[in-house]
Amino acid sequence: MEIISEHGGDIYRLAEELKIQERKIIDFSTSVNPLGVSKKVKAEIRKHLKYLHSYPDAEAIKLRKRLAQYHGIAPEMILCGNGSTELIYLIARTLKPKKVLIPAPTFSEYERAVLISQESGVGSQQSETIKYKPELTYLNLHEEDGFEINPDEFIAKMRENRNSELRTQNSELYANMAFLCNPNNPTGLLLKKDSVLKIAETARDLSCTLVVDEAFIDFCMGDCPRFTDRAERGGRIGTVLESGVIKDVENNPYLIVLRSMSLFYALPGLRLGYGVFPRHLIGRLKENKEPWTVNSLAQRAAVVALKDKVYRDGTFRLMKEEKKFLEKSFKKIGIEFFHTDVNFYLIKISNAYEICQHLKKKGILVRDCSNLRGLDNTYIQVAIKSHKENTILIKELSTVLQK
Repeated sequence: MEIISEHGGDIYRLAEELKIQERKIIDFSTSVNPLGVSKKVKAEIRKHLKYLHSYPDAEAIKLRKRLAQYHGIAPEMILCGNGSTELIYLIARTLKPKKVLIPAPTFSEYERAVLISQESGVGSQQSETIKYKPELTYLNLHEEDGFEINPDEFIAKMRENRNSELRTQNSELYANMAFLCNPNNPTGLLLKKDSVLKIAETARDLSCTLVVDEAFIDFCMGDCPRFTDRAERGGRIGTVLESGVIKDVENNPYLIVLRSMSLFYALPGLRLGYGVFPRHLIGRLKENKEPWTVNSLAQRAAVVALKDKVYRDGTFRLMKEEKKFLEKSFKKIGIEFFHTDVNFYLIKISNAYEICQHLKKKGILVRDCSNLRGLDNTYIQVAIKSHKENTILIKELSTVLQK
């Protein structure tokens, strides 16, 4: 039986199977910017290779200052990690939630992080380890609704289970942690900012930590045609910075926002993400965080990447052109796809497994979604890549569908 990876990007195993070089694999299974690493970032990395004999700054001071300027917040609210995934696990390990709300489908690491958090210690202030079984609640998203998250349904799920066995005499325990991936992965849909804030306000009222994962939101900062209420529409590409809720963390002690530098800036090999946290949580998180998880090259690359407006504008131009091409092509060859606000598509097709196998033989990876909660073996996720690569994908899909 074939083992399906929890994530995409396993070019190494496929290259070994096909006996070809890894660079010859066309990887549509990971939603990384097809522009690749910017020239400015490459130059910065080359310049700092000679400093690899020194330990990286464990506090990432320069990077946090730059991120603070970029978002208009205090650097003391920012914590950097080895990708935003490290921070997901750090949050679960530190806060040890007992009842957690997770949409389905969504990023699988939320569930895994919560489930294994019970095995770790409780921090430096307590000497013994407490083991418990977290209670997981799912908000099931539906195909007929385009897999959109309904904020009222999300809030209702946060409030439910008043008679849970975890209820104590002095408090009613609803969800004490909720994860909201926005835009959602693997569906690619962006929830409007006012809807996210409505959920965040309820989380504050319930004393529920809301983790908003904005790993893909950089791809939404150009024109987002689904939403017509943005004053910035029609302005310079890449200027819409208000899609996310980072600035709202300051006034909500139960709101956490995560960002990734891996996807939009094409830096997954360097592993860099960051979180914006309420100030009262920073100390607790640092107690549970390993030192030096962000290497020096990643820190330098991120500082330069954030300043590269040419790269951002080029990304939005490419996304706009290739979305038109892919959607037109999907319709022409009869593939059902769902609307996306980011750089990947969730597609539905009856013989998905056969298609995945056919593409693999051609050295093409797509994301088999059959192991994601809330989906089945008829769903595939496909990233947007260069026009040449997108053309190859459409050609192979057309070939296999005609058989």
